[in-house]
Amino acid sequence: MWQRPINGLQRLLVQSQPIPERPITELDLDLSRPIVYVLPQDAFSDRLALHQCCLKLGLPSPFEPLQLGEHTINRWVSLEPAQSLFGRRKGSSFQKPFEHLLSLHKADPQLDVQVVPVSLLWGRDPGKEESVSATILADDKPTWLRKSLIIAVVGRDNFIRFSRAVSMRYMAEQRGSDTDLANKLARVARVHFGRQRTVATGPKLPERNGLLRSLLREPVIQQAIADEAKAKNITEEKARQNARKILDEIAADYSEKLFRIGDRVLTWLWNKLYNGINVRGAEQVRQLAQDGHEIVYVPCHRSHMDYLLLSYVIYKQGLVAPHIAAGVNLNFWPAGPIFRRGGAFFIRRSFKGNKLYSTIFREYLDQLFKRGYSVEYFCEGGRSRTGRLLPPKTGMIAMTVNSVMRGLERPVTLVPVYLGYDHVMEVNSYHNELKGKKKEKESAWQVFSAIRKLSNYGQGYVNFGEPITLQQFLNQQQPDWRAQVAAGDTKHSWVTPAVNQLANQLMCHINDAAAASAMTLTASILLATEHHAMERSALERQLDIYLDLLRAVPYTSRATVPEGDGKAVLQHVLDLNKFERQQGGMSEIISLIEGTAVTMTYYRNNSQHLLVLPALIASLLLRQGKQSREQLKQQIHSLFPLLQAELFIGMNHSELDNYLDGMINELLHLQLLLEDANGIDCHQQQHAALLNLANQVQETIQRYAIVLSRLQNEPEIERGTLERESQQLAEHMSKLHGISAPEFFDKSLFNTLTNKFKDLGLLGEDADRAQVEAMTQLVLSLVAAPVYNSIIAVR
Repeated sequence: MWQRPINGLQRLLVQSQPIPERPITELDLDLSRPIVYVLPQDAFSDRLALHQCCLKLGLPSPFEPLQLGEHTINRWVSLEPAQSLFGRRKGSSFQKPFEHLLSLHKADPQLDVQVVPVSLLWGRDPGKEESVSATILADDKPTWLRKSLIIAVVGRDNFIRFSRAVSMRYMAEQRGSDTDLANKLARVARVHFGRQRTVATGPKLPERNGLLRSLLREPVIQQAIADEAKAKNITEEKARQNARKILDEIAADYSEKLFRIGDRVLTWLWNKLYNGINVRGAEQVRQLAQDGHEIVYVPCHRSHMDYLLLSYVIYKQGLVAPHIAAGVNLNFWPAGPIFRRGGAFFIRRSFKGNKLYSTIFREYLDQLFKRGYSVEYFCEGGRSRTGRLLPPKTGMIAMTVNSVMRGLERPVTLVPVYLGYDHVMEVNSYHNELKGKKKEKESAWQVFSAIRKLSNYGQGYVNFGEPITLQQFLNQQQPDWRAQVAAGDTKHSWVTPAVNQLANQLMCHINDAAAASAMTLTASILLATEHHAMERSALERQLDIYLDLLRAVPYTSRATVPEGDGKAVLQHVLDLNKFERQQGGMSEIISLIEGTAVTMTYYRNNSQHLLVLPALIASLLLRQGKQSREQLKQQIHSLFPLLQAELFIGMNHSELDNYLDGMINELLHLQLLLEDANGIDCHQQQHAALLNLANQVQETIQRYAIVLSRLQNEPEIERGTLERESQQLAEHMSKLHGISAPEFFDKSLFNTLTNKFKDLGLLGEDADRAQVEAMTQLVLSLVAAPVYNSIIAVR
């Protein structure tokens, strides 16, 4: 009788968040096999919360008895017995049930129970290093009285973490007595639950002023203070005050309470802004954290929303939210103090030549790693104004590598993150800046103005890419790096090239995890038409083609594609009112809203790399005609290094070959191409669909043609001159031919191109002129006639 009122009260006080959100599919749980839950402690409130959560998820309730043949057993087992008010009960709640389960498995060879560890996190407060106040809420073995207090205070912040199932059949077939196996499983489970709590809460937080004082006592910083005093002819006390101001400017003031409040605020915000947040790949990150890795998140940078979205997703995935390196331009009231308590530590755009600042910042970052706090930074250095990934800035990456080389033994793993949106709030201001308008300084008014304009922005996408563990990366780059560090070597010539390679690899891994969304695909198709308009039925068919290509031949296993067919995908973006709909005489016409072509290029560019290779296949066949599969692949291989450099494509030679074969086969399967003994050709009845696909790479090829034609015409041209003149011609052609993409004449892209030409031996005194000639003829054969004539006219 007493359970019913407790049940009713707990329903009012408790709100549980399952981690992961869909444990059946994400953890591969088999509902046709028996399930037993393992809990850290025998607590009715825990079982009741789990029961309510299981009902919503479609999992069996812990209160539902499990029938195994003639035997009826509990569906839950606890590692520890319940705590009494004045002491701990004797005996174990774990050993006997598991011994019984093991004996049942040995008696029945067909039986295989799934043992699912489940930990409940009532609140996520890690506590302070020098504080006792959080002990009551942080206690992992509370009495019933203390548990009641915990539920009353943080009941609505309960996270239920499901782990992958352990096969009891596997355990039963291990050697040893049932008692030994049960004890072994108990030890493993205790370690597992302890790590899970650390993963969710993080290490204890330092008292901020105490942390700053301890940093000022570091020998490296003391030496930098002395050098500062000498260089600027000031007293050491004055230099120390300067150092304290710098530290105060940089250091975060992480607050778990802010995250609890922020969880509710951001949940409201995302519900206002987006129809849903799509998350992919979080389980691997959780496993890395539980295995003791120091996690460093390295996302792409699209919007100021990135800071909020990624921290929110990480927190919701049962991981401790990271400390975030944020630009000092965001340190304005009221955002600055809020961001700081949300884990932001502020970094100046440049601190070259400021030895005191650079020393303090490096030591602060090193301290975060040593204490075990996860960290997040954007290695592009700023938000992308074109929707493409920017060339990486290597400063933060180099400091992370330096921390590892200074003796950080715990594995440090960089986790690339792709962030995407159906709508980026700043996109209009980005295009104004690309036209030359001065960037507006961040302010409170911008924040309030953005909030005032809240509306439905479609979907958001957070895809975690392939992680890179730094110790393993350094072992591959320099197998004896530990010995070099131990020998006291301070300068390593291999470090800078290794950091550059690491930065490029991170950007490739971000693009590997790209989300091809309804918005990016629809924008890509309409921008590739002459008048930025299509009949609805034709647009749906083109979307079906792109969806088929991306699903049948995945760019990588981490890239994502929207669900549904072309009709459903198109309806999603039409519901966002991003495109114009007009009823023609025969059918509905879908087009870009007047004046939005430049805006749409931003979304197209988010996932342009996913379609560039099939687009190149279509372009070669449309422009050059029938050819053998090998000839087709050979020409793509010759251009691939340029595509790889500007679009951060991570495929190697053999992966590219396999991908091209798969894509050609799928184009044949869709009957867009035809193949016989003489080679591959376009299906004439599918010319319109192939032309739209080919146009996805047209602007890129035109840019190559501009640079190569200039280089062929003047082989001795200096690199700086080549960049400048090519960029000027591209800007002229964009006006002449109505090319709406602002990145078409972006200086940084021409810098990337000329760098790659130099690496390939196509630029400079010893350039391979025959290769330049061959590549120039190839790209010129692919550009449209009007653009070809414009390029030839200025050669």
